[in-house]
Amino acid sequence: MLARRGTLSSDEWLASSRSAQHNLVTLEEYHGATCIALYSPTRNETDTADILAAAFQAGKRVLYPAVCGREMVLRQVTGLDCLESGCFGILEPCATGPDHGADEADLIVVPGVAFDLAGHRIGFGKGFYDRFLTHPGRKAHLVGLCHDFQVIDAAIPAEGHDIRMEIIVTDKRIIRCGSNRRHKGGPDSHRGGY
Repeated sequence: MLARRGTLSSDEWLASSRSAQHNLVTLEEYHGATCIALYSPTRNETDTADILAAAFQAGKRVLYPAVCGREMVLRQVTGLDCLESGCFGILEPCATGPDHGADEADLIVVPGVAFDLAGHRIGFGKGFYDRFLTHPGRKAHLVGLCHDFQVIDAAIPAEGHDIRMEIIVTDKRIIRCGSNRRHKGGPDSHRGGY
């Protein structure tokens, strides 16, 4: 999947990213959110700059992730110029403001290497998002954003600590996966649906 994503030309990446971002900002969950969390794309992940611009225009607070040791936090940004190269060479917010947890956002946009139709995801294997999203106060809608070819028909193997996406948005479709409750006994099993 990474190899296929890596072969996207800049024009293909831009066209796919624009379409996916347009689809995301049409979501009712996006419109209802006053604070959203985005990510900085790496290795041809779907871009989020258009969502950032739309969010600012709509008066939303925007948070981006930063890696601190083995954990991930969110920091508020006022523009892309607030980002600098951080862990793994991914752009992160400068450490000029307070750190925020997953309970601060109403909608969290999550990258991934692959997603299945039930909302399960494969990341880069470091577990930053899975650990971060287990915050007991998290109420955010979880939206996986990707190129359409990253959604696979086969089920992705999942464990009890994995967190499922509620919605997957691609350049071609919006897939509603249902509540992001995961497994009996998993981190979201105590939480009701949305």
